[in-house]
Amino acid sequence: MATSYSARSRAIEPFHVMALLARANELQEAGHDVIHLEIGEPDFTTAAPIVAAGQAALAAGHTRYTAARGIPQLREAISGFYASRYGLTIDPGRILITPGGSGALLLASSLLVDPGKHWLLADPGYPCNRHFLRLVEGAAQLVPVGPESRYQLTPELVERYWNHDSVGALAASPANPTGTLLHKDELAALSAALKARGGHLVVDEIYHGLTYGVDASSVLEVDDEAFVLNSFSKYFGMTGWRLGWLVAPPEAVGDLEKLAQNLYISAPSMAQYAALACFEPATLEILEQRREEFARRRDYLLPALRDLGFRIAVEPEGAFYLYADISAFGGDAYAFCQHFIETEHVAITPGLDFGRHLASHHVRFAYTQNLERLQQAVERIARGLKSWRP
Repeated sequence: MATSYSARSRAIEPFHVMALLARANELQEAGHDVIHLEIGEPDFTTAAPIVAAGQAALAAGHTRYTAARGIPQLREAISGFYASRYGLTIDPGRILITPGGSGALLLASSLLVDPGKHWLLADPGYPCNRHFLRLVEGAAQLVPVGPESRYQLTPELVERYWNHDSVGALAASPANPTGTLLHKDELAALSAALKARGGHLVVDEIYHGLTYGVDASSVLEVDDEAFVLNSFSKYFGMTGWRLGWLVAPPEAVGDLEKLAQNLYISAPSMAQYAALACFEPATLEILEQRREEFARRRDYLLPALRDLGFRIAVEPEGAFYLYADISAFGGDAYAFCQHFIETEHVAITPGLDFGRHLASHHVRFAYTQNLERLQQAVERIARGLKSWRP
């Protein structure tokens, strides 16, 4: 008998890059040297002070459930971080600790989106955003964006795409896959456009801390009623610890706490205690050194790819990605990525994973390898371009 699963499970697409990653792993197991530029994960392991704090938490028996909002010490530490980094006074009671940034998105979408309603999302953008909306029986209104708006939503785009089913917008700054920012005046204008329509503004600030030559502004500097998603995965390097947070308006916290209690009970306790070390001066010094290393990688890879003929119209100011137009080479992006994994053993991500708008003409490079590996990758890509036949 054929198994019948839910319509929502069929509607949620897989990561297309996972097939390429599986092939990359097969090639590695066969003895080939694969350079991974496809994975959106820092190559650094978690900083030693955070690991030590996690070990101490385990030794102290911090292995039980915590309150759904998270331990008070961590919420207070995050509040202090907003004060020192952004000059903001954020009541710790407005902060909920979540299982990764994904947990924060799950809470926000569950709270704000009714069945049949939607948020505006930039296309290209992080694919899980639209999938979480589908999970709560809502939808994503994908808004095609390009270099002219630095791949970001604008008040003009909100006006053009807003309709009777719109209830808000989700923006990302810095954004995945493009690495572009919304600056303070742009955040203020976007907030005003949504408030004029009675909509909510949700901002993914997961890559805050990983910016180069400019500091990212938090939307909370211009809109205290916005919802902010953040994570310990990227700047703080705690991907496998599965820890994030959500900042919400005071009136929303009670309903969000109720959702958290039911959806996941609490974030991992030992990860919460480990994260207390994230804000210590010695840890921040390590993290800033890593940010400088990412900047060096970007400053090498960006001109190197442009010299090979990749069109990267907007210089990324944050995250660790380059979103490149391959139109000059012809052909489809997925086939292009397959070509390079098979012939040169360089893994990159096809644009199809990030939306619909010109997706077949774009690929994403993650500069999550050291400079020597990036130089090897560029050499291989240059060679592979000569054998590429669209």
